[in-house]
Amino acid sequence: MIPVIKSPKDYQVYRISPDATNRLAIVFDRASADVSPIVCVEIFDVGGKQPPNRHQSAVEMFFILKGEGLAHCDGKTVPIQAGDSFLVPPTDIHFIENTGLGRLYALSIMVPNDHFAELIRSGIEVELDEEDLAVLRRTATPSLTD
Repeated sequence: MIPVIKSPKDYQVYRISPDATNRLAIVFDRASADVSPIVCVEIFDVGGKQPPNRHQSAVEMFFILKGEGLAHCDGKTVPIQAGDSFLVPPTDIHFIENTGLGRLYALSIMVPNDHFAELIRSGIEVELDEEDLAVLRRTATPSLTD
């Protein structure tokens, strides 16, 4: 297999629903790189959060790239910030919410895909803005919330 190299300008970005307060930028999945996990960057607007969700057979890991918030999993809540990771076992009901003053960025890896890529791609295609590109390229000026 030839290595697949992408930059943020190559990512496909979606909102799962019109009222979603988060966007998902697909980095790699079966459609783009013929791999079984899905890797994406999830971008939460200020005050944004996911709806509570669970995955039947997949393990999902979040690594917080920038921002701060709360991670909820099966009735437990913990604060999260840049550098923290959050592992969700299959069937656990979970969600992340942004409680910071700026956007929250999280790298998400789900193994196996468990139809998540298809759900994302069925949403509304949007684009990364300059702030998103600066964060993903690590050219953004660090702030006190990093």
